[in-house]
Amino acid sequence: MAIQLNKTLYRTVLIVTFLAINTLIIYGIGAAWTFMNTGADKTSMLHLEVPMEDVYKPNLNWTNLDNPGRPMEKQALGEITNDYMNAWHVRNIAYKKNDRYGIEDFYTDSARVRLYDIIDLNLKNNHWYKRTTLNHNPALDFYTADGTMVVFKDHNVEEYQEAYEGESLLFKEKDTTSYQVMMLLEDGFWRIRHLKEIAAPIDTSKIKKRNIEAQLKKINTQKGLNYYPKDSPWDTFGKRFNDTIIEKDFEIIHDMGLNTIRVFIQYEDFGKNRVDAKKLDLLKKLLDKAEDNNLDVLITLFDFYGDYDISNWTLTHRHAEAIVNAVKDHPALVGWDIKNEPDLDFESRGKENVLQWLKQMILEIKNWDTKNPITIGWSSPEAALNLSEEVDFISFHYYKQPEYFIESFKILRYLTPNKPIVLQEYGESSYDGMWSLFSGSNEKQAAYYKEMQGYLAQENIPYLFWTLYDFKKVPSSVAGSLPWRTKKQHFFGVLDSVGNKKPSYYELVIKNNTK
Repeated sequence: MAIQLNKTLYRTVLIVTFLAINTLIIYGIGAAWTFMNTGADKTSMLHLEVPMEDVYKPNLNWTNLDNPGRPMEKQALGEITNDYMNAWHVRNIAYKKNDRYGIEDFYTDSARVRLYDIIDLNLKNNHWYKRTTLNHNPALDFYTADGTMVVFKDHNVEEYQEAYEGESLLFKEKDTTSYQVMMLLEDGFWRIRHLKEIAAPIDTSKIKKRNIEAQLKKINTQKGLNYYPKDSPWDTFGKRFNDTIIEKDFEIIHDMGLNTIRVFIQYEDFGKNRVDAKKLDLLKKLLDKAEDNNLDVLITLFDFYGDYDISNWTLTHRHAEAIVNAVKDHPALVGWDIKNEPDLDFESRGKENVLQWLKQMILEIKNWDTKNPITIGWSSPEAALNLSEEVDFISFHYYKQPEYFIESFKILRYLTPNKPIVLQEYGESSYDGMWSLFSGSNEKQAAYYKEMQGYLAQENIPYLFWTLYDFKKVPSSVAGSLPWRTKKQHFFGVLDSVGNKKPSYYELVIKNNTK
C-alpha cells in the first residue's frame, strides 16, 4: 500500500513539474514575442507611463518643407517630428538624472558619444540640469530620395535651463539658439546623427504690436464680482453646468448695476495639455450669456494648479494656448488672469520657480493674444509688487480689516504708479456659528461692505467682490476640512443659498440700478 502511494505521489510530482516547465516555456516564448514586437515602444523604454506628448510638448512649426528631390510625405514628416522631439526630451532627462538610459534609441553611435561625455563630466562634478525647450522652428534643407536621411535647420530654439551642484542652484538662463540637424532612419526610427549650433537669424516672430488700451479702459471702470453658480461652487464647468441658471445669475448681476465677473478655469478639469473641446464650448456659452447681459469677463487660468517645474512648462503652455486662441476674440472677454494667489505657493514650490513660470506664461499669452491685457491675482497688496512690470494691470486681494485698506492701497499705488490697480477679491463672511465664536452676522457683513465701498469710491478703485451666493457645499480642496476654516467659506454671498437678498446686497448694488 505504501509503495503504491509513493508511486502515485511520484507520478503526481512528475506531472505537475512537467506542466510547470511547459507553462514557463510558453510564458517565456510569449514574453520574448511581446518584447520583439513592442521593443520599439520608446515610451516604455523611457519608463514613461503616459504618451510622450503628455510629458513634453514644445511648440513646433515647420517654416519650410520645400525639397528639390523627393517631396516630404505627411507620414514621414510626422515620424521625423515625433522622433526629433523625443530626442530633445531624452536629452533633457539624461542631463537631469545623469543617466544614459534611452539615449541610444534617439541618437546614432557617433552622436551619443558627446552626450555620454557630458553625463560623465556632470557625475564627476556633482552637476545636473533641469532643461526644457519652448519653441522650435525647423526648416527643411534636404530629404534623400530613398527617404533615409533628412537635413534641416531649427531656427531660434528657445531653451531654458537651471544648473545645480548637488541641491544648490548655480544659475538659471534662457537662451535662443539655432541648430543644423541631420537625422538618419535606422531600424524604423529617426535618430539624430548631427546636432550643431549655428548662427541664429534675428528672431522677430514674437515681436508683435499689442493694442490693449480699449480693454484697459474697461479695467479701470470695473465694478463686479467673482462668480460661481450657487449649486456648483468651484466647479462652474462641471456636470451641473446649466446655461439657463447662469443666465439668470447674470441678469441679477446686471440688475445690480455691475459690469464685470471673474471666472476660474482649472487645469485638470479642462484636460491639462489636451484641452477638452466640450469644456471650451461651455466656456463660450458662459461668455455668450455674459455678452447678452452686458458683462465683461476676466478669465483666471490654472486654478488649483501648483507644479511650476520646468519639465512641465510646455504642457501648461499648450493648455493656455488652446484656451486663449479659442476665446481671445470674444466680445465679452476683458482680460487674462494667469493664476490665482500664486504667492501662496512660494514656500512649498520655491518663489523663483513660481515667478519664472509666471514670467514665461505672460510672454506666451502676449504672443497669442495682442488685444487683451494680462494680470496675476496676488493674495495681498504686498505680494502684488511681484512682476508688476510684466503685467498690464495689477490685481490684489484683501481680507483684512477695512480700516487698514487705504494705507495698504496707497503704498501699492505709490510703488506702481504707471499701472491700473484692481481690488480683485475682498469680502466678509456672515457666518455666526460657534467656529467664529458667534462673531459674524448679516448686519456685520453689510457694515463691512458699506465701509469698504466708501474707500473704493473715495479712491476710484476698480473692484470685484467675493461673491454672489452663499454655498451649501464647499469642496475640501478649497479650505481644507477644519470647520473653523470651512464654515466661513459658506457665507460670503450677498444672496443666501436659496437666492434671498442679504443686507450686504443693498450696500453693493449701484444705487441708480436698485430693483
